[in-house]
Amino acid sequence: MGAGLLAELNPLRVVLDTNTILSALLFPEGRLAWIRAAWTSGRILPLVCTATVRELIRALGYPKFALTEHDVRVCLSAYLPFTEPIDLNESAVVELPICRDRDDQVFLQLASAGEAIVLVTGDAALLELDERVSFAIERPASFKKRFE
Repeated sequence: MGAGLLAELNPLRVVLDTNTILSALLFPEGRLAWIRAAWTSGRILPLVCTATVRELIRALGYPKFALTEHDVRVCLSAYLPFTEPIDLNESAVVELPICRDRDDQVFLQLASAGEAIVLVTGDAALLELDERVSFAIERPASFKKRFE
């Protein structure tokens, strides 16, 4: 079986931080457009939980994006159907390092509970924990190399 077909049958389980998702959704010709193509084609399976979806909705509402309620719904419909929801309340508690940005701790919890291969982020507070967790923590550019 070819590597491409195998990837389609077994997409990479990933956690994308909010900024990565926003870049992929709001800038369709931008440097992270390939990530959106990867989730729509089934090459990756983004994991979400209630807290990360709430954060995404909150971020889409930032005045700097000037999105209407309809625009927000369109963005969510371009992402959420391609994700797998993980219930963090029912997941086994695994000891994880504490992120110095407490708001980012949920991404570590989600990656662990959802058995993600990688957490994709540009956030330095998360990136510095890469060697201390069972999954990779990578910048989008490093993550892209997995597909080249």
